[in-house]
Amino acid sequence: MDYRPLGRTGISVSELCLGAMMFGAAGNPDHDESIRIIHRALDAGINFIDTADMYSFGESEEIVGKALTAGRRDDVVLATKVGLPWDDRPNHGGASRRWIMQSVENSLRRLGTDWIDLYQIHRLDPTTDIDETLGALSDLQSQGKIRAFGASTVPASEIVEAQWVAERRGRERFRTEQPPYNLLTREIEWDVLPTAQRYGMGVLTYSPLAMGWLTGRYRAGEEAPDTGRSQIFPGRFDPTLPANRRKLDAVEALAVLAEETGLTLIEMAIAFVVRHPAVTSAIIGPRTMEHLESQLPAAGVALSADVLDRIDEIVPPGVTLNPEADNMSFSAALKPANRRR
Repeated sequence: MDYRPLGRTGISVSELCLGAMMFGAAGNPDHDESIRIIHRALDAGINFIDTADMYSFGESEEIVGKALTAGRRDDVVLATKVGLPWDDRPNHGGASRRWIMQSVENSLRRLGTDWIDLYQIHRLDPTTDIDETLGALSDLQSQGKIRAFGASTVPASEIVEAQWVAERRGRERFRTEQPPYNLLTREIEWDVLPTAQRYGMGVLTYSPLAMGWLTGRYRAGEEAPDTGRSQIFPGRFDPTLPANRRKLDAVEALAVLAEETGLTLIEMAIAFVVRHPAVTSAIIGPRTMEHLESQLPAAGVALSADVLDRIDEIVPPGVTLNPEADNMSFSAALKPANRRR
C-alpha cells in the first residue's frame, strides 16, 4: 500500500480509501460484519476512511465509530461529510453556519471521537454565501474539532471562487476535493483535476467501479442484474438507452484488455484511477468482505503506458459515456430551474 500526501495538509493517506456508504441500512445492516470489513481494510494498510452524516442517516458513522475503538482511532485519517438534507424540514441540510455547527457535534458523537481529520461539504449550497460556509469551517478548525476541510463534487469554477474568497476574507481554504472518477466517467480530467493540482489540493475520488459497471456484472448480451441501484437510478443501467449501449461496448473492450494485462477488470479500473498524478486516493465502497478482497489487490498496480494508451482509445480522456446520467459533477447552473427562459 502506497501512502501519499493529502494535498498540503501534511497528512499522509493510503492510495485506497475505505468508503463507508454501504455500512448500515442502505447497504450492509450487519454491524459486526461491517466492523470486520473495516478491520480487514486497516490490517491491509488502509489508513483512510470516508463516511458521511447522511449515509444510512448516521448509522454508517456509528458503525465506523464502533470499529475504531481499542486504540485504532489514532492511526486512522477519518473523513466525514455534511450538507445533504436529512428531511424536508427547513434548515436540516445545506452549508449554513447553523447546520454545520449542529451537524459536526452529531457526527463527533456518532463517531465516538473528539476530532475529525477531514470534514467535507457534501455538496455546495447555492443558497449559502461561500464565505458563510468557509467561516464556519475555519472556526471549527481553530477550535480543534476538525483538522482540515474540503468539499465534494464541485465544478472547477466554484473551486477557484472558493479559493479566492478564502484568500480575500482571511478564511482557511478547502484542502481537498472529492469528485466522481472512473474509466467510463472521465470529465474531471478537463478541469477539476488540473485545478486541484494548481491549488495543491488533495483529491479523493469516488465511484471507481462506476456503480458496478466495472465489476463485470453488466455485460453485453446478458440481462442486467436487478439491483437496488438499478431501481433507484434506472437511467444509469437501462441497456436500451444508446448511451448505456456505448458503456456496455466499452466494458467489453476494457474487460478484454484487463484479461490480456493479467488483471481483473476491478483491479484495472481502480489502478487506473489511483495512477492519475492529481489523484491522492480512490474511495472503494465494499458492502461485503468478498467485495473488499476483490478490490484490495489494486493497490500497488502500475499500468504501463501501452495499457493506458489502449484505455484512451476505448474511452478518450475527458469523456463521460453517459453524461445525462453519470455527469455527477455538473454545476447547479445547468439545472432546469436555473436555465429555463
